[in-house]
Amino acid sequence: QVQLVESGGGLVQAGRSLTLSCAASGRIFNNNAMAWYRQAPGKQRELVATINSGGRTNYADSVKGRFTISRDNAQNTVTLQMNSLNSEDTAVYYCNMRVTVIGIEYDYWGQGTQVTVSS
Repeated sequence: QVQLVESGGGLVQAGRSLTLSCAASGRIFNNNAMAWYRQAPGKQRELVATINSGGRTNYADSVKGRFTISRDNAQNTVTLQMNSLNSEDTAVYYCNMRVTVIGIEYDYWGQGTQVTVSS
């Protein structure tokens, strides 16, 4: 099993920055993809950013140029640097790890951390 613990959420003014971190523990396979998702009230969970084991990243259009995802494989952590925050970024942010084993994908989730952007 894999455990994911997020930290770094909170209340921030529009235009400011915030950094989220996710620490993974347990049975961690080297070949995994990490991601951040978010879910705003009344909306479906959406993908924010992904990073694979080789460091390739992908971003939702809404956060491109403002958010940066990175990972430290030695520490089993993934970070989301969020700049120029606006009210539409308000959501619960979830850390995700996807592991593929013999063609089967397994998803692991953190408990989520609240990010609130005040205008």
